[in-house]
Amino acid sequence: MDQAFPGERLGRPRLGPQSVARPGRRIAGILIDFGVSFAVYALFFFGDQWASLIIFAVLQYVFITLFSGSIGHLAAGLRVTPLRGGWCGLWRPALRTILLCLFVPAVIWDRDQRGLHDVLSGLVIVRA
Repeated sequence: MDQAFPGERLGRPRLGPQSVARPGRRIAGILIDFGVSFAVYALFFFGDQWASLIIFAVLQYVFITLFSGSIGHLAAGLRVTPLRGGWCGLWRPALRTILLCLFVPAVIWDRDQRGLHDVLSGLVIVRA
């Protein structure tokens, strides 16, 4: 099935609020998240090789669960929502975070520009 723009088959608008986030903003958001995680790691946990990843995972889970977006998402004007809208709940952010920490799902996208971690957790990143 052909679609004119990412998110059309999901019932999302082409542009503006609730449209599927494009790669530029998503990449900016993840870079901000990596930067925050590394800064916390460097200030408090220097020397523990797993601390940065654990900090990243905790920040992802807590912020997506409570605020519908990580620090980077919020700074880039994005939100993480379930496909049908509403609150993400507890299990969707947990599954998304675990898959994101494996990194591979984040670089595999579908035709709606959703990473495999979002597809498998039933989430979509949209413009706020």
